[in-house]
Formats: sequence, C-alpha cells, structure tokens
Amino acid sequence: MTSPPTVEQGGAQRSPGRWIALGVLVLAVLLVAVDATVLGLATPYLSEDLQPSGTQLLWIGDAYSFVIAGLLVSMGSLGDRIGRKRLLLIGATAFGLVSLLSAYATTPETMIVARALLGVAGATLMPSTLALIRNIFQDQRERSLAIGIWSAAASAGMAVGPIVGGALLEHFWWGSVFLINLPVMALLVVVGVRMLPESRNPSPGPWDLPSVLLSLVGMVGVVYAIKEAAAHGFTWPTLAAGLLGAAALYAFVRRQRGLPAPLVDVRLFRSRGFSGAVLANLLTILGLSGLLFFLSQYLQLVQDRGPMEAGMAELPAAVGAVVAGLVAGSAARRLSVRAIVSGGLAAIGLALFALTAITEGTGYPLLGTALLVVGFGAGLSFTVTSDVILTAVPREQAGAASAVSETAYELGTALGVALLGSVVTNVYQGFTGPAGTPQEAHESLAGAVVAAGDLPAGPAEALLRAARESFVDGVALAAGAGAGLLLLAAGMAWFLLRGQRLTGEPDAPGEPGEPDAPDAPVEPVQSEASGASVER
Repeated sequence: MTSPPTVEQGGAQRSPGRWIALGVLVLAVLLVAVDATVLGLATPYLSEDLQPSGTQLLWIGDAYSFVIAGLLVSMGSLGDRIGRKRLLLIGATAFGLVSLLSAYATTPETMIVARALLGVAGATLMPSTLALIRNIFQDQRERSLAIGIWSAAASAGMAVGPIVGGALLEHFWWGSVFLINLPVMALLVVVGVRMLPESRNPSPGPWDLPSVLLSLVGMVGVVYAIKEAAAHGFTWPTLAAGLLGAAALYAFVRRQRGLPAPLVDVRLFRSRGFSGAVLANLLTILGLSGLLFFLSQYLQLVQDRGPMEAGMAELPAAVGAVVAGLVAGSAARRLSVRAIVSGGLAAIGLALFALTAITEGTGYPLLGTALLVVGFGAGLSFTVTSDVILTAVPREQAGAASAVSETAYELGTALGVALLGSVVTNVYQGFTGPAGTPQEAHESLAGAVVAAGDLPAGPAEALLRAARESFVDGVALAAGAGAGLLLLAAGMAWFLLRGQRLTGEPDAPGEPGEPDAPDAPVEPVQSEASGASVER
C-alpha cells in the first residue's frame, strides 16, 4: 500500500499524511525510550525469579546498551541502502517478537540473549525514525517542529518508563514490562505500512561487512571498558578491551576514508557545525546521565519514595523537554542556533549546580524546579542539534548522520554513568558505619538498606544514617562535576556553532544573535547521487 501523493507548497514537497506518519515514528522512539528505563524497576523481581549470578545480572542490564551502541552506525547506513521504511518495519516486528521472548524467559542466559537481540532491533529503529523525518518534512520550519516532537517523545519516554513500570509491577509479574511493547509495535507496523513513505539512497554502494564488524567491536569494547573501569577499577582485561575497541574504531575510520561508499562519511566531521552539534549531544548526556541515574536512587533509597512516586517526581524533566522541543526551532530562527544550544546547556549546568545543595531532607520544590529546568534545557539543545546534524548532510545520507547522533548519545550515557558514577561511588564507599557493618553495605546504598534489615534497630539506624549522608555527599559532588561539564559544553557550543543556521546556511553579518562575522556555509558532502529517491 502506498502513501498519499505529495503536493508542492513553498518550494518543498508536503505529503498530506506527513503528520500521521510522524505519529507512527513517535510511537517507535517513545517505546525504545521507555524500554531503556523500565528494566531497572523490574530487576529485583526478575532476579528473584531467574536467580542470575552477579555477572549475569550485569549482562542483563548492559547487553541492550552494548549492542545498540555498536550497531547504530551500521544500521543507519543499512537503512540508507535498503530503505528506511523497510528497515523500520522489520525492526519493529523483531522488537515485538523479542519482547515476547524477554517476557517469558526462564533462564538468565535466555534473558541476556533476548536483551542483546532487543539491542539489534532498537538499533534499526532510532536512526530510521530521524532519517525518515528528514525526508518526509522537506520544509525547514515543519522539519524543526517535527524534530522537536521527536525529541520530546524520546525525553518523555525516559521519564514515563519508571511510571509505567511501577504501575505494571504493582499489579502484574515482571514480564509485563516487556509485553507492553507488543500492541504498540503492532500498531506501528499496521499504520506504518500505509502511511510511511519509503526513502533510500539511490546509489548507495555495497554494505561493507568489515566496517560493520569494526564498528561493533570498537563501540562494544570502548563502552565495556568504561563501565568495567568505573565499577571495578582498571584491570588487565578491562584495559585490553578498551585498547581493542580503540584500535577497531581507528581502523574503522581509516577504512571509511578509503571506501567509495562508506558506512558513514567521516569527512562530515570537517564541518564545524556538524562536529559541534555531535559534541554538544555527547557532553550533554554525559553530564546528565550519571547524575540522573543516582537521583532516582536518591528519591527511593534516601527519601523513601516508592517506584511509582519516584517516577512521578521525575516527571517535570519530561514536561520541560516536551515544551522546549515544540519551541526550540522557532526560537533558534529568531535568535540563533548557538544562542539556543548554548543557552540550553548553560541552563542545565545552573540547574545541576543548584543540586549541589541537596541534603537528605531537601524539599521537592528545589528538586522539581531543577528537573524542570534540566528537561527544558536538554529539550532546547537536543532538538536544535539534531536538526543541525540532519541539515548538514544530503538527504540520501540521513540515516548514517542520524546514527552518528544516536551513537554520541549512547557513548555519552556510558561515559556519564561511568565517570560521574565513579564520583558517587568513591565518596559513598568512604563512610564509617557502626561496628559489625557488613562489606556489602559499602558497595552500594541498596546493599546498605538490605544489610540494615539484618541488624538491631540501633545499629541499623546508625548504618542507614551514615550511608545516606555519604551517598548524598557523592551525588552533590557529581552534580557539581556535571554542572562544570555542561557549562564547558555551553562555551564550546557557542564557539563551534557560530554562524550555523537550521537551513544549513550562515547568518548574514549583523543578524540578531550573531554579532561577529559568520563562517562559510556548511556544505553537505555530496555523494554521487544528487538526492534521495522517495517512493510513494
């Protein structure tokens, strides 16, 4: 079934069903974002049922992120070659089927395999959605709004995940957090078959398997090394994995420079606007992810909020992101790209700085306001940088470009949890508990809560008080580090995005928000084809 024909308005093609198509794409990104956060709440119940070892539990949590980070670039390029709609529908079908496998897994090994396969399917969905938006919305202003809605859905999904998970786990078994994927993916496939237009690179060249393997080994090796070093310190296996990953990524870049049709054209990074936008994304999520991960623990383990209440407490971040996503494009045109991106990053930095003042009894007004500002700043930054990244490339390379953006996001998440997580962990482990405090209480705050349950009332209360104070001190220090990182990112974005516009052309001298001389226009690196083919 084909989608409705396009009509010409203002020099750009506009399909009558484009907003319905956007709704389909938003469903996909919303579900992937929810799935990335919902597992955390289900882990205690899953562990009780499947009884995984400590190592198996780590792999259940990490297999998804490892695989999706390693395959994003390859899958984005595959979509450019075989068709983004086709890849999206294949990925959505696979995501639903593997979700069924996850829900009814009976062994830790099955769950690890299922999570890895979910990562493969997820890697097909994220870059395909953004690349299709690039091709469906050819009008610049409409595309900015569409990307804003896409970005808001991603942010909302991460916040809604704990709420949905908490509600399901209060009434059903842990597998229910995976089964919610099935009806959504079924709706996506049924509607997507009719409403989504197909688009691909008309002269893509072959899909280079050695490049795919190098990308996978490189990203998995680097992300694994970062996480292991943060959790257990530097060991020879961790160092070997990191060196192997770095070597594979170096070989990947070298290979892309020599291929006539690379998976990703590394010459794109010569564009200061493209590089600046990717770097801003990476630093933003790096500064946010680690802190927000521990903020969830703070709400539950320090302030004794239930999973549902903690999820609701984090909702202002999603509200801020949704509002920012809807206004970011028009604001960037009225002011400038660098003003909006730098302003958004600076707002996040100031909000994180405010969180350095938290204590065990910090009231919700401070927390809620800080989360609202964080969400709003992130929504401004991510929406505009995603638009810049897509504008900097020709339409036939939209899949590869969006995959680069998503890879920066995944790498930033790994770095953030590892680096800022190590700050929290190192401060926390230094607390002095009462006599007889077991070792597991020093490993994590959750371990201290469990250990306190086995102690008499007096020592238990002293242990929890010391552990919570130390944990809060670590979170406050990590908030300060995150604030400094975001303010640095704001300064870098102000420089790197100078002269950049959402239209891919520089501002004229003297335009608002750009007092200094603009750069040369960002010229997309053209492939042999002059444009993307769009089948209808």
